[in-house]
Amino acid sequence: MTRYSIEDIQEEARQLVQQGKVDRKQRIYTLCQYLPSGEWSCIEMELERHDFLLRDCIGDLIPTQEWATD
Repeated sequence: MTRYSIEDIQEEARQLVQQGKVDRKQRIYTLCQYLPSGEWSCIEMELERHDFLLRDCIGDLIPTQEWATD
């Protein structure tokens, strides 16, 4: 079993949003369609460990990017 860190989960979610496969307004549980099903229980525990609920929006999981002004 692969261990997913919260950073790994956030990066996967960020990539799925950028690819247009999911929307930031969708629920985190939507990610289970794209992440390995055998890993989902570990992913869910990692999310809970960081106070994320499956009903939270994906946008809550992905920190907003800050852009430096030139």
